[in-house]
Amino acid sequence: MQSRFLSAFEALPSTLQTALAPLLDDPDFEARLSASQVAALQQQTQMDADTLALALLPLAAACAVATVSHFNVGAIARGVSGAWYFGANMEFVGAPLQQTVHAEQSAITHAWLCGEPQLESITVNYTPCGHCRQFMNELNSGTAIRISLPQRAVSTLADYLPDAFGPRDLDISTFLMDHVDHGYVATGDELVQAAVAAANASHAPYSQSHAGVALLTVSGSIVTGRYAENAAFNPSFPPLQAALVRLNMQGGDVRQIKRAVLAEAENATLSQFAATQATLQTFGCSELLHVTLNKA
Repeated sequence: MQSRFLSAFEALPSTLQTALAPLLDDPDFEARLSASQVAALQQQTQMDADTLALALLPLAAACAVATVSHFNVGAIARGVSGAWYFGANMEFVGAPLQQTVHAEQSAITHAWLCGEPQLESITVNYTPCGHCRQFMNELNSGTAIRISLPQRAVSTLADYLPDAFGPRDLDISTFLMDHVDHGYVATGDELVQAAVAAANASHAPYSQSHAGVALLTVSGSIVTGRYAENAAFNPSFPPLQAALVRLNMQGGDVRQIKRAVLAEAENATLSQFAATQATLQTFGCSELLHVTLNKA
């Protein structure tokens, strides 16, 4: 079991500990549960889905990298596929606070990167801030997505974000988590191709500034992230942060990044390069390749 989970695991009810132990002891555990694993946990603990998700929140919060606030927030995104995805806040010493990852963004992005087509609910241990409420409004779930908090009745995003402004107000028909392929051709080495593939699945309906990042770690693994734009602009999620979410959920550390590739369109309305380079440098990674997206 990853050391970050130990304290939270030991505080769980014994029945839940017994059911979870084989999953957490798997060296390939990446902070997500398949539909069959969720079903087995419910059967073994006799908990309904909402109760089980709330009980698992301490494990999600244990994934937090709260180096500035020292305030751990955990979230679990529950997909229509039945799979559940952990998420947690991430903060980076030496980088601007704008580079911070919120727990809800983390869980949603984790699900998106794993191919989940749609979310039915978000479980979180603290009330979502306005930033996260607006971020969630970009989802193809819309304001119907359920939000579950400890010791509160389950509500919807519509309850937390009344009179919402989102992609539908701008006549956008492709939402966050919808499947897309922008048709860019992937050439170059494996890391470059991974970055281009990530850009192909990015969500940028407002600027068309598609972008993807691929990170190579010291262990030789490759982690990718995609740009996720938002109707209100400011909650837009950079591709590097998306990759950092996936790295964290896999149990990795930002200091393990050896090399990075950013793929984006030439002369795009927006560029992720400066922010990506600056943030990577705070982690000790100075090797960033900037490649141009091209179509056949």
